[in-house]
Amino acid sequence: MTALSSTTEPETADPIAKPDPGATPDLALQVEAILITTDRPLASKKLAKILGHAAAHDVDQAIERLNTIYAETGRSFRVERIAGGWQIHTLPTFRKILAAHHRARAETRLTPAAIETLAIIAYRQPILRADIESIRGVASGEVVRGLMDRKLVKIVGRAEELGRPMLYGTTRQFLELFGLADLKDLPKIEELQGKS
Repeated sequence: MTALSSTTEPETADPIAKPDPGATPDLALQVEAILITTDRPLASKKLAKILGHAAAHDVDQAIERLNTIYAETGRSFRVERIAGGWQIHTLPTFRKILAAHHRARAETRLTPAAIETLAIIAYRQPILRADIESIRGVASGEVVRGLMDRKLVKIVGRAEELGRPMLYGTTRQFLELFGLADLKDLPKIEELQGKS
């Protein structure tokens, strides 16, 4: 193997140049470092505030640049918009591998009753517990409490009727768990009916 002379350019340069130890790192690298170490989606404005020297649109451009680099270098992940913020997610191609890896967490899976209740709340929110029970045909107080304990459901207000019963809705954690940017990304009910 022959050594490169100091004037010889390497055949392929790094997509993001290695920063000088004394210099401020590239904005894309800074955004990447923050996103790698967070377990919650962060909005562009929040990222800009953390960085202290960039605007939200600069952050968006940096994320676009990172995703281009990830695609060009065949990475298994991308920065995705989730629940109103940005988070690093693996590509769907790796779903089976990751599912196998996370089988040990099976105890955290939702029961069929919890999934059914969560779906009703997601599509009908804000919704009364009485309406959930009317749709399901069974008492659902315990299931709703379990979903609240997991921070997938929250109280979003009170109904303007006798007794002012509580109204329930989904949380940001619900969006994160199901990889949704917002509730508009829920599958259409007609699409679900077509698959059954």
